Amino acid sequence: MTTPQEEHALLPATRRALLHRIAVAQAEGRAPSLTAAVVRGGEIVWTGSRTSVNGHAPDGDVQYRIGSITKTFTAVLVLRLRDEGRISLEDPLEKHLPGTSAGGATIAQLLAHTAGLAAESPGPWWERTPGSLRPGLADVLGEDPLLHPGGRRFHYSNPGYTLLGALVEELRQEPWERVLRREVLEPLGLRRTGPDPVAPHAGGWAVHPWADVLLPEPVEDLGRMAPAGQLWSTTEDLARFAVFLARGDDRVLSASSVVEMRTPAAPPEPGDLAAGSGYGLGMQVQQWGERRLVGHSGSLPGYLANLSIAVEDDVASVVLVNCTSGLSISTVGADLVRIVAEAEPRIPEPWRPLPEVDPAVLALTGPWYWGTSPFVLRMTADGGVSLDPMGAPGRRSRFRAAGDGSWIGLEGYYAGETLRAVRAPDGTVTHLDLGSFVFTRTAYDPAAPVPGGVDEEGWRGLRQEG
Repeated sequence: MTTPQEEHALLPATRRALLHRIAVAQAEGRAPSLTAAVVRGGEIVWTGSRTSVNGHAPDGDVQYRIGSITKTFTAVLVLRLRDEGRISLEDPLEKHLPGTSAGGATIAQLLAHTAGLAAESPGPWWERTPGSLRPGLADVLGEDPLLHPGGRRFHYSNPGYTLLGALVEELRQEPWERVLRREVLEPLGLRRTGPDPVAPHAGGWAVHPWADVLLPEPVEDLGRMAPAGQLWSTTEDLARFAVFLARGDDRVLSASSVVEMRTPAAPPEPGDLAAGSGYGLGMQVQQWGERRLVGHSGSLPGYLANLSIAVEDDVASVVLVNCTSGLSISTVGADLVRIVAEAEPRIPEPWRPLPEVDPAVLALTGPWYWGTSPFVLRMTADGGVSLDPMGAPGRRSRFRAAGDGSWIGLEGYYAGETLRAVRAPDGTVTHLDLGSFVFTRTAYDPAAPVPGGVDEEGWRGLRQEG
């Protein structure tokens, strides 16, 4: 039997492949420094860094600015308010934060960037100018911030997350950064994450596009725009944050709520992301081949950051760089995950029988037919059931127990739909009803209430005439 540490430790060849990938990224991207970490099994299993300064490579305790990864932290604060019953995600912003020019947008739309708001704040480039130039929400939004009808399309909006930060402040009656520290950073042990740099931290640089020379980038306090991109962090802290986003932590947000954050709530813009990608509630969802990654990337002048999580593979990566541009940091993050997931696939948990079985549910398992299409119903370890097509493609879903003998769909076409066993007066099950679809034990069972009825002559061969 292997220990958890042995199961999670990486092989030398995998570690070398990870080092090679970041070395190529730093060299070809001409980054002054790059630091990275890989998480598996809830712990950091590899760290690496490359730098242009001999003998001065950054470690997991060096802060970099993480840009829009800040949005995921802000989204956590908003979901906490929802879980406490203080808000509904379908509430218009105006209900809790009156007086803005975007009050008709719902909180869910702001989280998913579907509120129709402009991508940027009006006026000079907000990332390179003092936040004092935008002291109020009206300065952040401008006179006409709505570019698209609400709920119709994904359009990334930095001002939208400023509004969410203001919502948190309004309901908590405290500054956003203070709420963040008390409700998220301290419980998760993210001691090196905050709105201001604390040594050791990396300076931000612009690299000349056609010459190997540097220009220091300004570091501004973003003021009102802070909830969209202010934070500084480290690979160690973001690795812990990745574990939280994959598993949840009841001190901060439940596992079901972080699943909700990771679930696509908005489609991608055409040409922006691969099929199957999108945006959740404060988290990017990207399809890289057959692998789905969730997390977020970030950029501010002088810094690039990426947090990528493959939940099914139980692997996450963090990449931090101190240059304005020059490399695709999302690609680097995805590659680090891919290297580990492909070289050392996740070892599944041992199979174990269910701790207890409801005989009535057990009797429902096995084949069922929707028309002539065969499906199989199985019990799941979490007390629910799953319905999967047999052989041919078809709609599949997992269902959670509703507590009254029925189940609620969790995904796909049947998400939110009710599955129930319909019984005759003598207690026998006649069929399953799933959102009005009738599933029977045999194809077109004449004894079941199949919509449209079943021909009285039953199944037959094709008669040849003449």
